[in-house]
Amino acid sequence: MTGKTVVMDHPLIAHKISYIRQESVGTKEFREVIGEIAQLMCYEATRDLKTQEVKIKTPIAEMTGKVLAGKKLAIVPILRAGLGMVDGMLSMIPTAKVGHIGLYRDPETLEPVEYYCKLPADCGEREVFVVDPMLATGGSSVAAIRMLKDKGVKHIRFLCILAAPEGVKRMQEEHPDVDIYIGALDEKLNDHGYIVPGLGDAGDRIFGTK
Repeated sequence: MTGKTVVMDHPLIAHKISYIRQESVGTKEFREVIGEIAQLMCYEATRDLKTQEVKIKTPIAEMTGKVLAGKKLAIVPILRAGLGMVDGMLSMIPTAKVGHIGLYRDPETLEPVEYYCKLPADCGEREVFVVDPMLATGGSSVAAIRMLKDKGVKHIRFLCILAAPEGVKRMQEEHPDVDIYIGALDEKLNDHGYIVPGLGDAGDRIFGTK
């Protein structure tokens, strides 16, 4: 099954991304708006979840309503910047379980190396949303999704707030079955692997570190 790539076109998402791009926005506001963007993106990325009909009783009458059907959900942030998107996602899907994947880049090989992975025990039975604010080179995201697949996860969606074409291309090539949801698609990567025009280092701006 071929996954789809969706670049958000919602005015609220565009407005909030433009706001956090600004250098003058401080840590508190940046963190809050990242959560708001994640919430809005979650709404879009769950649009095609399956539902089933159930009988319910309102104060007025009985009726047939719809509830989520099938697989349960999980959110897996890529540490550390991905943590900034979790609360926004949970505000929309509060029953989702949360796993964590930690990667660092080997300074010699430049390849991502796993240093932490803790997932819900039944993650293989869940629809998993992998979240990371930035899809730059794609190295970390590709590696994180490969780790999930190695652990038996079959249904994966990836959400990022900003993406560079290079990272999107790599994800599509290495994980063609994964749906990709992008808040804004930027121009390119610079020589240091930063997204241009981007917003700087998302982790540093979320947590106030340099």
